[in-house]
Amino acid sequence: MKKSIVVLAGVLIAVGIAVYALSPYLLESEINEDAPSDIASDQSGNALQTYGGTFVGVNDGIHNAEGVARVLSQDDGGQILRLEDFYSTNGPDLYVYLSIDKGDDDIVNLGKLKANRGNQNYAIPDGTDLEKYDHVLVWCRPFSVLFGSAQLMPQE
Repeated sequence: MKKSIVVLAGVLIAVGIAVYALSPYLLESEINEDAPSDIASDQSGNALQTYGGTFVGVNDGIHNAEGVARVLSQDDGGQILRLEDFYSTNGPDLYVYLSIDKGDDDIVNLGKLKANRGNQNYAIPDGTDLEKYDHVLVWCRPFSVLFGSAQLMPQE
């Protein structure tokens, strides 16, 4: 009897882990946030973009990300990371990081990915050095897996 209970408990735990790990892959979410209204603009009225880059996915058949990352300046001197025409395969606990490379050793955590599709905005903490933290990562925290990255390059 005790052995049956232990086996049943093990099966239930395994099923729970499988549901947690696999269910996000079956779910899609979309958000389409407007760019914040306080974005600084140049003399032509265009949004002042200081850095930009294009996502490159891992493309291993499971993990992928594509779209554009733009850093927009705000009137008050702050900065916003804006993901546009963004798509990522879904996964459990995806986060948006600024990093020094494609790893998660030295990062600025911008928060949980809001949706795996669409346009979305993330506040960049004041004082973040974008010359140093020049990679945007979509990162799965529980499994320490990169889904995709965009290298930020200065824009003129």
